[in-house]
Amino acid sequence: MDYVSTPPKLITKEADVTPTVLAAMADTDNPRLKEIMTVLVEHLHQFILKTRPTEEEFEYALRWIVEIGQRTNEFHNEVVLAADVLGASTLIDLINNDGMQGETMSALLGPFYRGDAPVCANGDCIARSQTPGATLFFSGRVIGTDGAPIAGAMLDVWQASPVGLYENQDETQEDCNLRGKFISEADGRYHFRSVKPAGYPVPTDGPVGVLLRAQNREPMRPAHVHFIVSAPGHKTLITQIFSDTPEALAADVVFGAKQQIVGNFVMHTAPHPDYPDASLPFYTCEYDFKLVRGKSTLPVPPISGKKS
Repeated sequence: MDYVSTPPKLITKEADVTPTVLAAMADTDNPRLKEIMTVLVEHLHQFILKTRPTEEEFEYALRWIVEIGQRTNEFHNEVVLAADVLGASTLIDLINNDGMQGETMSALLGPFYRGDAPVCANGDCIARSQTPGATLFFSGRVIGTDGAPIAGAMLDVWQASPVGLYENQDETQEDCNLRGKFISEADGRYHFRSVKPAGYPVPTDGPVGVLLRAQNREPMRPAHVHFIVSAPGHKTLITQIFSDTPEALAADVVFGAKQQIVGNFVMHTAPHPDYPDASLPFYTCEYDFKLVRGKSTLPVPPISGKKS
């Protein structure tokens, strides 16, 4: 329904509210803003009319939203976390990246991307502090959908430690531990060393945790490594490579795990000539990232630093 601006009138009943609010916004110049706000008001009002919250419930909801904002700072982003556990982030990801043209499947960014990881040489280890866990050798190529190598692609990598914490959450980890940027070589290859990731709970000490407990939901994410792969002339890929059981993947609290981006993490219990100095057991994972032609852009980091 198209709404037009009309002289304001006093609201006398429930049915007056929605059309009166929409008429008040009808002169919005930006057509996209007008479309979004019209649909938002329609659905928000229908939600309220259907659920009919009490005044106490409404006040509680407002306090919950306020606390999400208050808990968000340069070291922690509760807003992104809330969008993740409500499935909004994954839905946005699928809306914007579901027209697959042969490229690697995308996944949500998550609330722990910093964007300021140091550039490393291929083969470097991103475990900068004493990080327990089995060594992981991760390698592969960056290629186009035609299989041609993409040289000079940037791979921004980050992950939680095997104890389940990103370095900005853990004062015992060095700054930018388990974070690094790598540049693909002339043949598209990249390789780096890390530790095998483990599953972990999302932060539950804020309003998102209150919601999860009220819903009797487990806060766990399956083990994964985050990647942002970008190259000029190609659409930026934001994804995660998973390593966990089918049950853990299906129970991902943020609904981000996808079968297409489960990696083959191979456990080695005997010496291997390609990794002569590796302590046993260790893991390897070979994964090729396929990029589609398009515009190269980078997301705004949800956080910007490590709490000292």
